[in-house]
Amino acid sequence: MPGRLIALASLKGGCGKSTLAFNLAAGLARREKAGLVDADPQGAVLHWMDWSADRSDDEALPEVCAIGDDPLDTLSKMARRFNRVIVDCPPSLDMDLTGRILEKVDVVLIPILPSPLDLWAGASTVEAVRQARERNPRLRAWLVLNQVEPASALSRAMSQALASLDIPTLGCMVRRRAAFRTAAVEGVSVYQLGARGREAAREMDQVLEEVLRT
Repeated sequence: MPGRLIALASLKGGCGKSTLAFNLAAGLARREKAGLVDADPQGAVLHWMDWSADRSDDEALPEVCAIGDDPLDTLSKMARRFNRVIVDCPPSLDMDLTGRILEKVDVVLIPILPSPLDLWAGASTVEAVRQARERNPRLRAWLVLNQVEPASALSRAMSQALASLDIPTLGCMVRRRAAFRTAAVEGVSVYQLGARGREAAREMDQVLEEVLRT
């Protein structure tokens, strides 16, 4: 199955990687049997799930597990159990682990904030993808513009910076929305917020549809 293992990776912190990983996994879980692997040493996704454990919701969240001491074995086991698995990679604190994960997965999504500094910083993640492709030539990669301000547009300079990274950018963008913060505080996904999370959930669906049909 194409795109069985989908990683969210960025060697720069603060780009919304874990938030995207959690909500994309929740979106997948609404469609098929999906799991989520937390490989970030900060354990943001596992903390999110712990916060939701005491809450009663009609809509189940994806099953989450830690990457463990044997990352490749964990990914193999999750791939056997679930149709698709989202992997929240560690930040620059552990570039070696990120590289090992990228050698195993089918797809990597790289969240990029729409500012020149963040676009240029994304080059290090792109280099990690290039190195991973030497051992995993099937690896497909996309940049994901995240936390975009609704009234703003990418400048010409930023568009050129994106193009220079030599990895395609998804056509859909994820806006900066209060719903993502609210979902984290409440220990749920944006899909469980009802009307409050409708537009955020729609954006998650757009990302999934674009990735899975390509």
